[in-house]
Amino acid sequence: MSWLFDPFSLEFVQRALLGGVLVSVLCAVAGTWVIVRGMAFLGEALAHGMLPGVALATVLGVPVLLGAAVSASAMSLGISALQRRAKLSYDTSIGLLFVGMLALGVIVISHAGSFATDATAILFGDILAIAPGDLVVLALAAVIGVGAAILAHRPLVALAIDERVARVLGLAPRVAQAVLVGLVTLAVVASYQAVGSLLVVGLLVAPAVAARQWTARIASTMVLAAVIGAAAVVVGLLVSWHAATAAGATIAAAAIAAAGVSWGLRAAVTAARRRTASPLLLPA
Repeated sequence: MSWLFDPFSLEFVQRALLGGVLVSVLCAVAGTWVIVRGMAFLGEALAHGMLPGVALATVLGVPVLLGAAVSASAMSLGISALQRRAKLSYDTSIGLLFVGMLALGVIVISHAGSFATDATAILFGDILAIAPGDLVVLALAAVIGVGAAILAHRPLVALAIDERVARVLGLAPRVAQAVLVGLVTLAVVASYQAVGSLLVVGLLVAPAVAARQWTARIASTMVLAAVIGAAAVVVGLLVSWHAATAAGATIAAAAIAAAGVSWGLRAAVTAARRRTASPLLLPA
């Protein structure tokens, strides 16, 4: 069993494991609502919307997470502004800012000269480089995310059912929408270092998709998604260690694989139940 435990005897792998678990909890909370509301495109757009802020922070030598947070927040505010003032649809607003922020990030990277290593870290992350200070930030982000989801649970449920009903019940659907966007932004920014901007959506969406096959309640989906995400982190780190692959990409691939396996198992169980429940057809 040394192949299973030896990698986790090293401190930097232990930090990667703990950081990945914290990211899994945060992504499970935000990702469940993303799946329920059908907002996976928002997570994708915010992940790429971080690129100019991360690139500028790297060039200027300021904390990268600060640049990511500022850039993602600016994009969230921009989406809301385009919806209200330009009267554009939600998808159109996201699409415009998505392309604009991505283009700006590429421009900054191309202008920075020797930026290949930093660009790789931006796109694919480096979970093995998580430091003790990063764990504190991730733990704080997880507490904030879980707390916000608990406090805004009723408005978020009402918003998911019908925005008009939420408004009639006085549950402030605009506030609930802002909380949801804030949760996704927090999850994307916090997960950035672990899996990078290109792969963060996999960890945000895939565990929730896998969990949704087996649960009907929001809270149950979040808990199971957190467990599946943590399992993907463990499997990804082990495979990365023994196969010498990129840790962040391997974790994201493990999460996607979990979603595929979950879907396949659910389909097999449903088919078996239908065969069992079908009455035998006897000849007349």
